[in-house]
Amino acid sequence: MATELRPAVIAGLALVALACSDKGSAPDAGEDVAPPWGTNAAAPAPRPGMVWIPAGRLVAGTPKDKVPRVPDAEMSGEPVDMTGFFIDRYPYPNEPGAIPTSHMTWEEARALCEKDDKRLCTELELERACKGPDNTAYPYGNVYRADACGESGRGKASPLGLNAGCKSAFGVQDTHGTVWTWTASEWGRKTEGLIATRGGRGPSGELVGRCAHGEPEDPTARRDDLGVRCCAGPVNPATVVLDVDRGPALKLLTNDEVTIQKLEDLAKTLRSLEEGPAQIGQPDEAVSVYDAERAWAWRPAGNERLLLGGGCAPKKSGKWCGVIVAREAAGSVVPLSFVATEEWQPTLSETESAEAVFIHGGDRNGAFRKRVTYEWGRIGVGEKQRKKKRKGKKPRYE
Repeated sequence: MATELRPAVIAGLALVALACSDKGSAPDAGEDVAPPWGTNAAAPAPRPGMVWIPAGRLVAGTPKDKVPRVPDAEMSGEPVDMTGFFIDRYPYPNEPGAIPTSHMTWEEARALCEKDDKRLCTELELERACKGPDNTAYPYGNVYRADACGESGRGKASPLGLNAGCKSAFGVQDTHGTVWTWTASEWGRKTEGLIATRGGRGPSGELVGRCAHGEPEDPTARRDDLGVRCCAGPVNPATVVLDVDRGPALKLLTNDEVTIQKLEDLAKTLRSLEEGPAQIGQPDEAVSVYDAERAWAWRPAGNERLLLGGGCAPKKSGKWCGVIVAREAAGSVVPLSFVATEEWQPTLSETESAEAVFIHGGDRNGAFRKRVTYEWGRIGVGEKQRKKKRKGKKPRYE
């Protein structure tokens, strides 16, 4: 549960937001977008154990066409100009071979940095230090490497510097795989009283190990996997600017002929899909007709609205049915997956979570359903589930 921050804490967190717009195309995460003044400016006198991050442009968050991404927690690739700053090469105590210090509250972490004439980093400063001058998704590049940082590991944090490949192009090491680090930034995102943390590790290394990934925490929390990394120099005023748009998890789009037509046209491209069953009809048949009878809007997370079209296509004997899953982008629709319901016109129902829906269909053996999940930008399709009779009880899906 979130707690109220004391006035002194609030004052320490009062950073001026730089408003960023979703309009226009975002730079590619792998493109060098640092302006000339960001790389050629002379660095100040070095500080022992610290790395100088020059002024430059951060591509904050993850562009909408990249996966994985957490749409209600990170910006969608907006450019943010940042001033130069110093950052510790490692998490505290900032010594290679040491076990990172943990089990401290937000105020204790702040005091630890101030004791050494430093300060807490903002969350975007940590993201900038991790992404490097080329704004890569991970500290070491744009392609996830499970062995680089060990962010999907379990148990106690490894000694600092053990994962030599976990280093950004700026030379900042152990951005992930050890402890989560407190920041100077409030979490925001339509919440109050929470602090943003960065780095760390979790079950899904590909998701957690991204430079853009962050998580909220109560400022009074103490955890064995929560520590700090310190910064120095003038504070960057830039903050995460993110409006979180939510809505009903699943909504039938009644009489929305425009959306239905878009999804019918998109069905003709299904052969090129790589995610999920992407074939309508037999392998030797071209997709010429796909009659979408219904369309739904699915909101599996804040700031994410997917379109689902349910219909059928003719084949040599009978028909082949299913649901095409797509995302709106710049006025068009982009295919994500196709979920076959085979011989039956598809219907949809909600699950216990907005992150999953059931798609119902049928074959010669009768009715079935498939659990379709939202996996941070990707679509996961489960196996067929059928109702099984139970003695003295109602049938249930298994």
